[in-house]
Amino acid sequence: MSTLFTPDSHRLALDVDVTVVKGGRGVGKTFWFRSLLDDQLRTVAAREYRIDRLTRVTAHAGYGADNAPERYPGSAELRSLVDSGAAPWDLWNAVLLVALGVPDLNDVHTWKDRIQWVREHPAERDRTIAEADRRAKSEGTLLLILFDALEHLHGDRRQADQLVAGILRLALELRLSTRNIRFKVFIRPDMFDGALLSFPDASKLAANAASLKWSPPNLYGLLFHHLGNHPSPSAERFRAGIPDWIEATPRRHLPPPYLLGDEEQQSRLFTTIAGPYMGANFRKGHTYTWLPNHLMDGVEQVSPRSFLSALTKAVEETTAKYAAHEYAIHHEGIRRGVQAASTTRVDEIKEDLPWVETAIKPLAGQQVPIDESIVIDLWAEYELTEALQRQATHLVEGEKVRTGPRYPDQHLGLIKELIELGVMRRRKDGRIDLPDVYRIAFSIGRKGGVPKVRA
Repeated sequence: MSTLFTPDSHRLALDVDVTVVKGGRGVGKTFWFRSLLDDQLRTVAAREYRIDRLTRVTAHAGYGADNAPERYPGSAELRSLVDSGAAPWDLWNAVLLVALGVPDLNDVHTWKDRIQWVREHPAERDRTIAEADRRAKSEGTLLLILFDALEHLHGDRRQADQLVAGILRLALELRLSTRNIRFKVFIRPDMFDGALLSFPDASKLAANAASLKWSPPNLYGLLFHHLGNHPSPSAERFRAGIPDWIEATPRRHLPPPYLLGDEEQQSRLFTTIAGPYMGANFRKGHTYTWLPNHLMDGVEQVSPRSFLSALTKAVEETTAKYAAHEYAIHHEGIRRGVQAASTTRVDEIKEDLPWVETAIKPLAGQQVPIDESIVIDLWAEYELTEALQRQATHLVEGEKVRTGPRYPDQHLGLIKELIELGVMRRRKDGRIDLPDVYRIAFSIGRKGGVPKVRA
């Protein structure tokens, strides 16, 4: 409860009428998914965001990383259902009807049979949804079905796109036909784009989509909130040095507004923690701006996970090597923290999108910014198209699974996709750049930049 942080930029994402919430890894999708399922945390969010309708929500999980076979099929069962011919539309309708508490499904214990029941009872399905909508209206409640961890739906990219499209199709129908039943889908931007190819009408949901974004003031607000709510005497001493903290609930303290949105005040406080500069003087950079700038991806976003992990590593480095330093965090510790965060971020994207590593590997040892023509020549020399095609089809449990980029055989399209993912960015002069959060761990250099991680 005490660690719940409510950045102002996330308010729209929690609006009950916002169906699609986009965000990359580590930005808070699962955090908000679980918080909305928790009555206490949802009440806190409703109060601090002033979203009264959240207090009247009945929330159910439609899919998530946690194992809840009574609510939705797990990843292994889901794959088995799809591979045996279950249509995504029928599957997600079965999940919806279970959430609505359809009596006829009480004695149906397998998802295969529940899906079959949905297929055979379309009229009952329509009546159930209409009755649930009327009942929620009379009770003054709203039924919210939440979806998260969609990257685990299926190993085959095309099948995953179809499953996501099925969720979005049903979400759109409920949005148009009911007033008190809503889906909220937490999803990576690239997966939403993939679903658009399978379900073009999903673009109608884009008008009421939200993104989980973190500005530098949001990130530092998160840091100060954590420092002020840490379960140790140090948190009390930290708060004592700063006036205007508010005890919203027992053991939950809110920073004063100027520590959440005033960059000058935030910078002043962070300077007392880490010093003003990333070296002897301002020419090396200011600590307050240097850290988020070097953790930013190609679409100018920083994940709070990367931000906090970099600071954790910075403290560890300072304690181990600069214990006599006048500040709690040494600037060299911050540099090591960025290197560690880059390694973690690259490990995450290797897990989520293995083809990205295959595409960037031929650029190892190069220095950015780099001409687009050189990138394409390196890819051609590496025979990247063939490598991606080999990687895209592999065997899992004796069956072919297809993953990979949308444009494996189009180098310009591949660059475009990497730019959309934030792994690359295009400079004004047309050259290709890699943000430090990816460049460092991928062993790509930059003159005067943070050193790349060496094997």
